[in-house]
Amino acid sequence: MAPVLFVLVLVVMAFGRVSEARQQVTEAARAGAEAAAVMPTAASAQSGAAANAVVGIIGRGHTCVQAQVTTDVSQFRPGGSVSVTVLCRVDLSDLIVSGLPGTTTVQATSTAPIDPYRSVA
Repeated sequence: MAPVLFVLVLVVMAFGRVSEARQQVTEAARAGAEAAAVMPTAASAQSGAAANAVVGIIGRGHTCVQAQVTTDVSQFRPGGSVSVTVLCRVDLSDLIVSGLPGTTTVQATSTAPIDPYRSVA
């Protein structure tokens, strides 16, 4: 009975870790898109989005061990939009359960509108 409970606890921990990573990645993509939408240029939007998105996911324990932020500024104009995609690799290797992968990837994309009445360089 004890080994079954131990495996069950490890599986619950793995699902909790992936769920927390999904939430953090979604919040990071949203924060990055909102930050990019208020930047004056497309170049500053890309760097601002990356900086704001990474702050939300790096350094939070095991949830995200490697992050990648991609910013789409192809529609960066008044009335357009900017999209930010955050990709996160979640480490599960310390939870030794047969059948679980060592890592899994979580991804989220968020789009923010650009004010149609502002000037964009």
